[in-house]
Amino acid sequence: MTPPLVYAITLNWNHPDDTIACLESLVAQTYPNLRLLVVDNGSQDDSITKIQAACPTVALLARPDNGGFARGMNTGIRQALAAGADFTFLVNNDTYLAPDAIARLVSAAQPDIGLIAPIIYYAGEPQRVWSIGALFNPWLLEPKENPRGMIDAGQWQSYLERDFVPACGLLVSRPVWERVGLFDERFFMYYEDLDFCLRLHRVGLRAIVVPQAKMWHKVSLSSGGYGSPSERYAMARSSVLYFRKHTRFWQWPLIGFWRVGSAVQTTWRLLRVGKWMALRAYWRGLWHGVRWVPTN
Repeated sequence: MTPPLVYAITLNWNHPDDTIACLESLVAQTYPNLRLLVVDNGSQDDSITKIQAACPTVALLARPDNGGFARGMNTGIRQALAAGADFTFLVNNDTYLAPDAIARLVSAAQPDIGLIAPIIYYAGEPQRVWSIGALFNPWLLEPKENPRGMIDAGQWQSYLERDFVPACGLLVSRPVWERVGLFDERFFMYYEDLDFCLRLHRVGLRAIVVPQAKMWHKVSLSSGGYGSPSERYAMARSSVLYFRKHTRFWQWPLIGFWRVGSAVQTTWRLLRVGKWMALRAYWRGLWHGVRWVPTN
C-alpha cells in the first residue's frame, strides 16, 4: 500500500544557502512518499539559480514579490493540494531535521489531530529546546508554559497535547486545510500560526508535539534576527492585528492593560541596548496595526 503523499514546503527569500541546507535534510528523510517544494518569495539575489543548480529535482515556484510568510506558504499549500498531497509539511528554511522526523510525524496522524509538530532545538545548542509548543492562556489570548531554553534530558516520551505549535515545522493534513482554511494573509509575518491554532481548536481539532521527531532551528534569519528593525516592525504590527481579530469585548480591559505593559517593557529593553532603529520600527508597526482598516 502506498503511504500518504507528503509535500514539504519551504519559503526562500534571499537565503539560498540556508534553503539548500534545509532541502538536503529533507532529501535525506526516510519517509518514502515525499516531494519537495520551494516557494521563492520574490528574492532579489541569485537564489533561484543557486537552488535549482544544487537541488535540480526539487520543484520551485517563484513569486513576483515578497508577500510574507502567510501568503507565500498559502501559495505552496495550494500548489501541493492541487498536486494531490495528503499532507503538507511546512518548514522554515533556516532549519534541518533528523532523517526520520517526517516518518514519525506521519505515523502520529489521527482524524481528530489537526497539527503535528516535532520538538525543535536551537541549531547552535542541539540539546536546548527552542519549542515544544505551548498551552494557551484564554484570558490573554497568548501561549503560556512554553519551556524554551530547557535541556532535553529525555523527559518527554509520549505525545504532548498542545494548544499552540509554531509553523516553523508543522505537518497538516488535507482535511484540516479544507475545514479550517489557509493562513490569514493579513499577517505578513508572525502570529499567523497562533491565529491558525485558535481557529483549529474552535472547530474541535487537536495539536500535538511528537518528541521523537527532532528538528533544529537557526532562529529569525528571514526577519534579520531578533531585535532587528524588520523583526520588531513585523512582530508589532501582527500582534495588533491578532488581538483586534480575536479579542472579545469583555476581554479588552485585561488584554489592553497587558499589551500596554508589554509595549512599555519592549520599549525599555530596546532603549537600554541602544537599538533606536528597531524601537522606531516597533512603534511604527504598532501604529500600522492600529490604523489598518478591513477591506471586506
